[in-house]
Amino acid sequence: MSTIAVIDTGICNLRSVTKALEAVGACIRVVRTPDEIGAAEAGGIVLPGVGALRDCVASLRASKLDVAVRDWIAADRPFLGVCLGMQALFEHSEEGNITGLGIFPGKVVRFQRPPEFKIPHMGWNTVRFVQPESPLAAGLATEGENFYFVHSFHCVPAERPLVLAECDYGGAFCAAIGRGRVFATQFHPEKSQAKGLQVYRNFAAVVTAG
Repeated sequence: MSTIAVIDTGICNLRSVTKALEAVGACIRVVRTPDEIGAAEAGGIVLPGVGALRDCVASLRASKLDVAVRDWIAADRPFLGVCLGMQALFEHSEEGNITGLGIFPGKVVRFQRPPEFKIPHMGWNTVRFVQPESPLAAGLATEGENFYFVHSFHCVPAERPLVLAECDYGGAFCAAIGRGRVFATQFHPEKSQAKGLQVYRNFAAVVTAG
């Protein structure tokens, strides 16, 4: 079974993510350096994150994992970003006015919503898969599945085909991206019960398929 390397940036919900992956039968290895990814002979990478994007990106750059992630995605190897792990992939974020990894064109912006929509967007919401053929959507209803969110900023990809799923919170926003074997979700699969486990199961299947 191929190993999934879970990147520890020091500010991620590591235990919840690793436990969820183990629950779907994935073989995981927590990594903190590019060398550890190689030593694990990883077939896939998961980049989770919670908290401030500035800290997440700074940690990746300090460990040189930013380069490792960029090269991994450029090679279309199985990758899954979660929450900040999705936001870090874009060029710029309004949160702290920081430069992201720039892997995908686009930006991360703060929610601008009417007062009745509280920020952060926290709790369950319905996600629609606009790429129903994506392997990450296997076994899920494309017209609506509930997932758990906690965020004040959301990604705005510059390229519409990158959008894998959308959600509505006073207006539509990008809830997940997908291209080839590279995926990322704004929602937290590890907090989303059975449907979230299905997302991790689907990613593990992509990794196993090689």
